[in-house]
Amino acid sequence: MRKFVAVVAIASVALVLSGCGKRGYDRARPDEYAVARSQPLVVPPDFSLRPPQPGVARPQDNNPSAQALDALFGGSAPRSQGERSTLDSAGGDSAAPGVRSDAGDPDTKIVDKGGTTRDIVAAPEGDGQNARVAAN
Repeated sequence: MRKFVAVVAIASVALVLSGCGKRGYDRARPDEYAVARSQPLVVPPDFSLRPPQPGVARPQDNNPSAQALDALFGGSAPRSQGERSTLDSAGGDSAAPGVRSDAGDPDTKIVDKGGTTRDIVAAPEGDGQNARVAAN
């Protein structure tokens, strides 16, 4: 039995080592030691730049909140026909100008959906394996 294990071990080592040879299977690979030098990066001259004038506002110093509003809502671009018709059908022309600031007002009338909705929202995450029915 010992001779059999030794013969199988030697044969498997020989088989594994035979895969490392280059006989018959030699791929053409790039030489990792042959490094070619490339030209250095050069910044081309820009003749349209002018030196800054003292006391003049820089063009990149815009109001960040105005930039954000322009990026989100498209600035003062006219509304498309589809957007206008959607707003008209939703009653956009009759909305109060500050309606968004009134949404969190304590005097705002809300619909009380009961404790069930609150319990569903406050329920712990999980797959429901340990769920139980509570009698009220």
